[in-house]
Amino acid sequence: MSENMTDLEGGMFPYVCKITKIKDETGDVKTFHVVGLDGKKPFVHIPGQCAMLSVPGVGESMISITSSPTVEDHLEFSIKKCGCVTEFLHSAEVGQEILVRGPLGNGFPVDTVFKGKDLCFIAGGIGLAPLHSVINYVRAHRSDYGKVMIIYGSRSKEDLVTYEEIKNEWTKEKDFDVYLTIDREQENWDGHVGFVPPYVQEVNPGLNYTIVMCGPPILIHLSLDNLKKMGFPDNQLYTTLEMKMKCGVGKCGRCNVGNKFVCKDGPVFSFEQLGEMPGEY
Repeated sequence: MSENMTDLEGGMFPYVCKITKIKDETGDVKTFHVVGLDGKKPFVHIPGQCAMLSVPGVGESMISITSSPTVEDHLEFSIKKCGCVTEFLHSAEVGQEILVRGPLGNGFPVDTVFKGKDLCFIAGGIGLAPLHSVINYVRAHRSDYGKVMIIYGSRSKEDLVTYEEIKNEWTKEKDFDVYLTIDREQENWDGHVGFVPPYVQEVNPGLNYTIVMCGPPILIHLSLDNLKKMGFPDNQLYTTLEMKMKCGVGKCGRCNVGNKFVCKDGPVFSFEQLGEMPGEY
């Protein structure tokens, strides 16, 4: 953590940061490397936590932290262009200063519940971004975890986020099984074609796996239905509701679900926890 920022705790105050690298991932997703003005990573996070990215005069947006905590010199954010802040960032250049407030929310229980377990990650589209941090954390601490399965799909090959990393690194990890799918057939694609939820049934992960999901609500609900039919208990299934987070510190109340605030009690929940909340999530 930067020495001049140690007093900014609790996610209430923003760090002034700058963009040091921009990578095109898909037609509407870019990954940004961000550091503090002193050139150091502004804070340490847990896989699954988020940050509020702000541009004065433009607005602010809640974004998942894509990089693993094991990346020591910068933070990464894979951002889909879908609003005024994200459109500004997509037009920004290296050197652009932004405000970053975080880390926000809880994270995935990588050092407790997940430790020693076989893990199956299920994602659709930009939903891979929150799981990217967890997957690379597991890679960096490989001996602490069992087998890893990744089931990831998107509209087309060109919409698969971090495709080169998946192909060149993840598929070559020991005891990593990677299953990719796209919605419709296209040229230069010889992999699986079809939607993620039925593909989960086709791949048929064993009940020894702890499931970690993120993606559009329809993907989550249909995959959840299939997993329950396969015999997975709710306490073995995890997801993140970071899209419901607004202020990030439990003040605005807009992420309230029952007696929970997604930003304070989540955004990571097991489905056992979600089962105790109203169904509007």
